[in-house]
Amino acid sequence: MTDTVVAAVRTGASTTEYREYPMPEIPDDGALLRVEVAGICGTDVKMYAKPMIKDPVIMGHENVGVIEKAGRTFRERQGFAEGDRAFVQHYVPCRRCEWCHLGQYQHCEWTDWRTNPDARRYGYTSAENQYHLWGGFASHLYLPWNAVVHKVPDGVSAELAGIVTPMSNGIEWALFDAGVGYDSTVLIQGPGQQGLAQTVACKQAGASLIIVTGTTRDAARLELAKALGADHVTDVLVEDPLTKVREITGGKGVDVVLDCTAGAGTAPVLLGIDALKRRAGTLVIQGELAAFPDFPVKKVTEKAITIKSARGHSHRAVELALAQLASGRFPLERLTTHTFGLSDVDRAIKTVASGDEGAIHVSVLP
Repeated sequence: MTDTVVAAVRTGASTTEYREYPMPEIPDDGALLRVEVAGICGTDVKMYAKPMIKDPVIMGHENVGVIEKAGRTFRERQGFAEGDRAFVQHYVPCRRCEWCHLGQYQHCEWTDWRTNPDARRYGYTSAENQYHLWGGFASHLYLPWNAVVHKVPDGVSAELAGIVTPMSNGIEWALFDAGVGYDSTVLIQGPGQQGLAQTVACKQAGASLIIVTGTTRDAARLELAKALGADHVTDVLVEDPLTKVREITGGKGVDVVLDCTAGAGTAPVLLGIDALKRRAGTLVIQGELAAFPDFPVKKVTEKAITIKSARGHSHRAVELALAQLASGRFPLERLTTHTFGLSDVDRAIKTVASGDEGAIHVSVLP
């Protein structure tokens, strides 16, 4: 093992510097992960362009690698041996609160960087903190005693395991939050990595009708959505999506709407409200809008709509996502479209931002 770790460090808005950190001496209850894959999502794009943390940060929160060194207590508590391949959740929780006992680490106060200035979350934590290695855009990642790690099943490559995060979100949002199940009818807005993961989750759960919407530039993604289980796809720039949904459902509308769009404003939410069935539908939104003028509260209450916000994933969702990858039932390798080396982190993030060259899931391979 070398004496230093090379990392791509975000030092300002859209600015990456390459720095070396000393290879940390791990405690008995800690470990080091040799990073194989660090995925990039839309949140990374936003945090790179407009950082909310002023300190230098090693980004990268969708991390897969091999346990290179582990203390005895870490091995005993976590059930991992050196050489095991692991997916590391980006939440570093307290392991004591009610949310942690439920496996809902995303709600633990220790992981909430928005309200806790000393929160630990991979890809969001200052590199000036002890051990420095709090992000996947580096050759190694530090794992403390409370890191949440999952074993990657045999037969699942590191690159395929790199899509565990969007797959986990798909399972959490569609199955657990929206309650999609046997004979459900679903509208998924946006065929990016999250929307395509929702498509797989809904199909696996037994949905009888899956409609996926996108724009003209999403033509290849919409075709992939059909390969992953969508029954109908529609280009919202060519045909009115509400008319299409009503036509497909015989005027009934759908049970569930999943908003997986990015930067589309209020339109997807308004469409979702109208596209839901007459009574008691469920709408899952990402909640990125700072404000929503003239929100149609009356229509929501009259239709008895349940609105939920999509935020992160649970321990159970990750385990199910890994099992889904291992099953080989769907051609999920088609989601992994682009890979970049550690020296090209800036270009990798900007590829996700632009969506050029058919990019769906982009990964950094340190």
